[in-house]
Amino acid sequence: MLSTMEVIYTILIAGELTIGVWGNGFIVLVNCTGWIKRRDISMIDIILVSLAISRICLLCVISLDGFLICISPDTYASGKLMSIVDAFWTFSNHSSVWFTSCLSIFYLLKIANISHPLFLWLKLNINRVILGIFLMSFLSCIITSVSMNEDFWDLFKVNHKENITWELEESKIPGAFRPLILNLGVIIPFVLCLTSFLLLLFSLFRHTKQMKLYATGSRDPSTEAHMRAIKAVIIFLLLFLMYYAVFLIVTSSLLIPQGELVVMFGGMIAVIFPSSHSFILIMGNSKLREAFLKVLSVVKSFHKGRKPFVPQRILNTRRKKSTKDPLPSPN
Repeated sequence: MLSTMEVIYTILIAGELTIGVWGNGFIVLVNCTGWIKRRDISMIDIILVSLAISRICLLCVISLDGFLICISPDTYASGKLMSIVDAFWTFSNHSSVWFTSCLSIFYLLKIANISHPLFLWLKLNINRVILGIFLMSFLSCIITSVSMNEDFWDLFKVNHKENITWELEESKIPGAFRPLILNLGVIIPFVLCLTSFLLLLFSLFRHTKQMKLYATGSRDPSTEAHMRAIKAVIIFLLLFLMYYAVFLIVTSSLLIPQGELVVMFGGMIAVIFPSSHSFILIMGNSKLREAFLKVLSVVKSFHKGRKPFVPQRILNTRRKKSTKDPLPSPN
């Protein structure tokens, strides 16, 4: 029988999982529908879809991990199931952070104006640069997740039975800190995101200084684009720091005999990162934001029993089509 705390934890995790999967699934659905209609794929759409899919996988792995720890912690920790879950968690977690790093670099190269020759070359070859980083990050995620397999770590074990410190199979510390050691690789994409944020600030400062020379009071589109990109990157950095702070606490609690409550609380906080960031991406992208607001208007209209709201732009398009292609009169 589950305790009251475990039931509450399951309900909260299920709610966060549903919201996160819905938000990330919405990003995938809108972009894939656009691909089918336009038959054209942009780099930003590839990044967003890949990021959303990795977030869905991460949410599922986090929820499964917390559920298995609550149901049978001893069996889960001692079997190979933990190694398999850790491998999937490492892959989805690393890919999520790396794809977000690709997105921040894309914002930087697309929006910032820096007169350095290297930056100008990167800006002119933005698609090739982002695609190269994307493929390298995907390959590094695969290598890191494969390293989570216990058979891989057996290659580095030493059979020296006279010294008990070499008996890694008897120790709980390597199994607890192995994910922590392997996930130090996320420092690289974090530094790339932080660098993109600082360069965007530098570009905004220069642009604002130039605009003051012309004494323009209103903010131009470039300034607005800088502000939206900076907000998106800084929110990701804050969520990322919160997420990994919780991860460190949960990893440390695995060494404590009664650390189940800490793991449950950490699981609830950790799910906030991949769940909430999807809605930040939706509101920061004009195409996704328009589709999201349209869905909300349809839901509200059906809830109130009225006809759904249709944007004026779509109505005008329908009217033009009806005047150009009238129905043939019956004979």
